[in-house]
Amino acid sequence: MDYEKLYNSYYMQVYSYAVSLCKNRVHAEEIAQNTFYKAVMSKAEFRGRSDELTWLCSIAKNIYLDELRKRKNMSDLSESEDLPARENTEKTVEDSDTAFRVHLILHGLEEPYKEVFQLRVFGELAFSQIAAIFGKTESWARVTYHRAKLKIQERMDDGNE
Repeated sequence: MDYEKLYNSYYMQVYSYAVSLCKNRVHAEEIAQNTFYKAVMSKAEFRGRSDELTWLCSIAKNIYLDELRKRKNMSDLSESEDLPARENTEKTVEDSDTAFRVHLILHGLEEPYKEVFQLRVFGELAFSQIAAIFGKTESWARVTYHRAKLKIQERMDDGNE
C-alpha cells in the first residue's frame, strides 16, 4: 500500500468527515493527521474488505470518540474555544437562534438521518462518499439526506425540538 498516495487521495475527505464530527477545524485537522498516522502504523489490519475511504473514516471516527472520552474527564476545557467570535447584532442573534434550533432538532434526529445530514452539510461530502461510508448506494444516500431535510423542516415548522 502506497501511503503517500493514500494520503494525497483521501486527506480532504477524511478531514471533511472529521469536521462533520467535531465541528472544529483545528481538532478535525488533528484527527485527520492521527488517522493517517494510525493507518500507517496498523497497515496489517487493512484487509481490503472495505474501501480505503471507509477504513480511514472508521479510524477517524474512533479517534474522535476516544478524544470525546478523554475530554469528558478533563474539566479545564472551555466550550468557548470552539465558538467563533462574532459581533453582537440582532441579525447574528437571530441566525444563532435558528442554528441552535436546527442543532437541537438534529441532535434528536434518529440515525442514519442524523449522520447522513451532518456528513452532507457539515462535512461537505458527496453522496457517493456518504454511500461508501455506510456501504450503501448513492441513491440511498440521496434519499436518506432528503428525508432528513424534510424531518428537520417539519420539526422547525411545528416548533418541536
